[in-house]
Amino acid sequence: MQPVHWRAFLPSFGEDGTLQRRHMSNAGGIGTALLQPVSCQSTFPGGPHVKSETQLRVWVSVFWTVSLLVYLRWWEATIRVPAIMVWTLAYTSLYVTTGFALFRRAVSAHRHDLWHPAAIWMGVVLLVALIYALFPSVSVRGQVVQSVALVSLMDVVFPVWIMGRGVALTWDSTLVRTLIFTAGPALLLIGLWAYMIPMPGTSFSGPLRPLTAEEQESRSRLQTHVRVLAEEIGERNDGAEETFGALERAARYIESEFASLEYEVAMQDYEIDGRTLRNVEVELVGGQSPEEIIVVGGHYDSVEGAPGADDNASGTAAVLELARMFRGERFARTIRFVAFSTEEPPHFDSPRMGSRQYAARAAQRGERIVAMISLETIGYFADDRGTQRYPPPFNLFYPDRGNFIGFVGNLGSRSLVRRGIAVFRSAAAVPSEGLASPSWIAGVNWSDHASFWVHGYRAIMITDTAPFRNPHYHTSEDTPDKLDFDRMARVVAGVAHVIRDLAEPYSSLTDVTRRDASRPSYAAR
Repeated sequence: MQPVHWRAFLPSFGEDGTLQRRHMSNAGGIGTALLQPVSCQSTFPGGPHVKSETQLRVWVSVFWTVSLLVYLRWWEATIRVPAIMVWTLAYTSLYVTTGFALFRRAVSAHRHDLWHPAAIWMGVVLLVALIYALFPSVSVRGQVVQSVALVSLMDVVFPVWIMGRGVALTWDSTLVRTLIFTAGPALLLIGLWAYMIPMPGTSFSGPLRPLTAEEQESRSRLQTHVRVLAEEIGERNDGAEETFGALERAARYIESEFASLEYEVAMQDYEIDGRTLRNVEVELVGGQSPEEIIVVGGHYDSVEGAPGADDNASGTAAVLELARMFRGERFARTIRFVAFSTEEPPHFDSPRMGSRQYAARAAQRGERIVAMISLETIGYFADDRGTQRYPPPFNLFYPDRGNFIGFVGNLGSRSLVRRGIAVFRSAAAVPSEGLASPSWIAGVNWSDHASFWVHGYRAIMITDTAPFRNPHYHTSEDTPDKLDFDRMARVVAGVAHVIRDLAEPYSSLTDVTRRDASRPSYAAR
């Protein structure tokens, strides 16, 4: 049999652009999905590459399914407006190109059918982007919701909808269409579950063992830090003059604690409405790969009206305690311990966040941050059933007891989530759960780690899940007496193992403080 030229698979048209005959009965993928099918019979030409119309339909379906999965996997790379429109334009172009390739001049005869869904898609995404520009955040039942979530949602819903129409209408069989719309979503859910939820290692279970002597000392220090920040200093933010003064006192306390550990303390100052805010940081310079940086951070401000014991004196206390534990140790990679300011509303998810300022500066300098760990609300635990909640449908997959610590990341940080929780489970005597999911899912981007995603760095959050567990979250009742410092000490001990694994033990006799001549001292940067 002679090879068939690729044009043999295209429909032919009259001078008026109408369809005269076709070799493929409704086998045009997305293009066919949006054009009225033409009922005419023909024999599908055989060939060495495509031997049947059914085979072509299968390949069309596979192509669009794979393209959707690729889209969903890397969609988060452009999650911010206006960069998010890159995906919209790319997918629309792919869809329209398919229509032109399959229907050529007939596109002009079916202009409305081809362009109508694309116009709806573009129009809705542009509308939501405009809403985001005008109203960056809205309040829903007292909880601030970022409007960019609407853009993210629309940019997922419409590709799924168009792909579903295309694959379903590629097939004439009612049975096949039914299978697509029943088995397809089921397989997609199973695939998402397998990719996002199962984690390596086994979560700790059973009675908690007594604290070691070292953990008992750690518990005492954690408790002291939390009491100073949440009781002696109290509410700390840049709202009123009084609370701004408290925020300054918190920064000075953190600075003095770092300095007492014989670290060289650096301040990153930035301004908001004429006030100077500060990120406080110290570092252990790596001996073999100092340009590769591990950032361990937590924010020290609290929301208006709350002393912020769990949110987030607990995370700040953990950063201070980890800095103490790592003092004088040697690692291949550089480790930075950072206390961020202005994480809470009204600055949350904006360039005014301290962590956003920090990540932007790192990206501008070309710094290689290979992992970031955000310690966010790590002190509240509850053993009773029904004490743990989740955004649906995650309640189907996770325990309803709030006695675990969570490792959370976006899809781009999935490997970091899995590596971190695997090490944690091998070393820590506290239950743990993990999730790597799209960042638009409620709670996944609710801390400083998301600032690093914006600049392309891998980052995870370690958390007690905050409002999904703690009834005192963002209230005046978020006080130190509500926290479980025994379990906090266990969590910090486990996180220390994770950091050691990521930073890699220093295996050279070279002095860890030695720097390349071309690399300025940290204090000078």
